[in-house]
Order: sequence, then structure tokens, then C-alpha cells
Amino acid sequence: MFHGKMKALTFSYDDGITQDRQMINILNRYGLKATFNLNSGLLGTPNLLIRQDMTIAHCKFRPVEVPRVYAGHEIAAHTLTHPLLTQLSDEEVIRQVEEDRLALSEIAGYEVVGMAYPGGGVNYDERVARLIRENTGIRYARTTVTSESFAPETDLFMYRPSVYHLCGWDKLMEMGRQFLELDAQTPQVFYIWGHAYEFDYEDSWKIFEDFCRMMAGHDDIFYGTNREILLGE
Repeated sequence: MFHGKMKALTFSYDDGITQDRQMINILNRYGLKATFNLNSGLLGTPNLLIRQDMTIAHCKFRPVEVPRVYAGHEIAAHTLTHPLLTQLSDEEVIRQVEEDRLALSEIAGYEVVGMAYPGGGVNYDERVARLIRENTGIRYARTTVTSESFAPETDLFMYRPSVYHLCGWDKLMEMGRQFLELDAQTPQVFYIWGHAYEFDYEDSWKIFEDFCRMMAGHDDIFYGTNREILLGE
């Protein structure tokens, strides 16, 4: 159970980019919580992405801005420089994850214990998960492979979220309605992941706010960060 409730809703967003501020404003408006996965080695760097023939800002917050921007939400690791971990040596996997975790803990002012694997597609494997579990202070790690389910995952180091927010807004809204109507007799988690910059090229900030409004304020749902829900902290 999640603070006495059988249902929990959480969000997980990657890269520590300036669009997170707008997302956090929406989440705060509706009393929702998220975990934000940051690359400490890239903080403060500007960048542009080309998506669907559009140029989108992909600029990272400076370290000094991070505690204020993410106050009330969870900061988690995303590796130092966003490499594909499955292509790295054992030693470099450990370094990328643990040095990021330690740097972010110093910036955040509390111990960072969560992470999201960087990169799209299958961005993890059993070797990488074992290295992280046995050699770092990470206690859970989110993948980008979705479960399409509300059932909690049993492997916290290869955790599959329920859905990627760009699965299609009709699908996300339908899953939201299903979750609201669910009479849960066992713990159920609606876990959504993505990147905040994607709202820019999808022009979907309003749809995201509509989704948050629909999901908020239900007495039978616990609204928490990944850490609160997966680790009970």
C-alpha cells in the first residue's frame, strides 16, 4: 500500500532541461509529483535538437539552479554524460552512474538513490543492472521499455514504467480513465515517463495540463515521487 492507499501515480522525466520548469508549474498546480533524472556532467550546457523538422531547445539548468527548480520533487541520476551504458566497460558503467549520483547528492542536499537509464530503445541489460545494483548507491533504475500495465514491477533495477507519454494522447487519457475507475484490491502504480522538451514539438502542453487536471485530487490515489512509491520513503 502507498500511505494507506492501493493506487499511486508518479511521473519520471529525463535530462534536466529548462522545459522542466513549465512542467513543474503544472504538476504543482494540481498537487502531482515527479522524479527528474539529471546528467550532472552536462549541467549548464545549451543545446538544440531537431525533431519533426523543428528546432527545439535542449538546454540544461546550471547546478546552482537545480535545488530551487526541483524543490518538492525528486532528483535522480541519469549518468554523467548520457552514454549508452550497454556499450561501456564495467568500470565505466560504475563511474558514469556513481559519480553522477554523488555529484547530484551534493547539489540536491540529500542522498540521490534513483536513476533512469539514458538513451532510447533497449538501453540496459542484465550486466548493467547487476553492476549498478552491486557497485553503486542506486536503489532503483527505470528503463524506457513500458509495461502497459499498472501492476508494480518486481525488479527495481530494470523497472518498466506503465507508459511513455508520447504513446498517443488518446491512449494516455484512456489509461488515465481506466486507472481512475480501477477498484484496486492490490497495489497498482500508474507510472508515466518522457522528456519535457517533447511537449514543445508536440505542441501538447495544454493536453498535458488537461491530463493532470483529470488525474488530480482523488482520495484513493497517492501522488508521489518515484522514490516515495517504489521505496516507500
